[in-house]
Amino acid sequence: MASARRIVVVIFPEVQALDVTGPTEVFSLAERRARPARTYTIELVAPDAGPIRTSSGLQLIADGALDGTRGQIDTLIVAGGLGVQAAARDERLISWLRLAARRSRRVCSVCTGAFLLARAGLLDGRRATTHWASCEALARHYPSVSVEPDPIFVRDGNVYTSAGVTAGIDLALALIEEDLGRQAALDVARSLVLFIRRPGGQAQFSSGLAGQAAARPGINELQAWIADHLDEDLSVPALAERAFMSPRNFARVFAGEVGMTPAAYVEAVRLERARALLETTELQLEDIARRCGFGTVETLRRTFGRRLGVNPSDYRSRFAGADVIPIRHRSQSA
Repeated sequence: MASARRIVVVIFPEVQALDVTGPTEVFSLAERRARPARTYTIELVAPDAGPIRTSSGLQLIADGALDGTRGQIDTLIVAGGLGVQAAARDERLISWLRLAARRSRRVCSVCTGAFLLARAGLLDGRRATTHWASCEALARHYPSVSVEPDPIFVRDGNVYTSAGVTAGIDLALALIEEDLGRQAALDVARSLVLFIRRPGGQAQFSSGLAGQAAARPGINELQAWIADHLDEDLSVPALAERAFMSPRNFARVFAGEVGMTPAAYVEAVRLERARALLETTELQLEDIARRCGFGTVETLRRTFGRRLGVNPSDYRSRFAGADVIPIRHRSQSA
């Protein structure tokens, strides 16, 4: 019988609790579902053994101190949180990470844990991501790292970095899929009442969330209307007329409120809706393109390629075997 894979999670004072508990719960569920076979063992290690206070006030108990954590490691995971800056100044921690990475099959970070990997030189010359709000800082402080602000997680060789907080769960599910197969990952996702495992290339910051930044009531109302009328004319002149503004003034006001041009916003919302339909329905690409306002499948494909780096069929294939909703075409009777 194969030995269990050793998961070592690095924590520190003011760590983000969900960065730790999210991934560890995923591995723990995989372990429990596989019994009596052993799949994973999980250890929390900290600069010093004992209780570690998280940023939420909860306390985690480290299984041991860094200095006492020896031997081969299957998966080394470095969490993030408010305490990352102080942890990055801990030379003992950074030195330990450098050495531990050499005896680890794969090295991972969750959220701002990427700063600790970068501080240890483990991201030099690699692609990486972190929480969307910290991507600019990571790129500025560590110019040798190629920071990708959009993906939920990025793999470069045996180094994996994930975006903010809950993205660590997506990364852990992807690692389980690598180790145990797709069905095992889907079983764990269902146990956690997660609708589906998101692919790493899925954007971490949705256009819907971006739209909430609009403070002007008229623009917010228009954004809600856009989401319900994606198959209509959403050109700047048409939207400006609906907002009772001139096209030029509308484009200026919209960009100032939302942070992107009307055309870019409309495309982002259409893309987000198309992704949702690919993930959750069995609709044909032609119907999805029509419902989302892309018009043709070719336009849909071009947008996916430019924005996500994959075509719609490949995107959908990542969700094969998951629960989907069989939606009837409009020509079919209810």
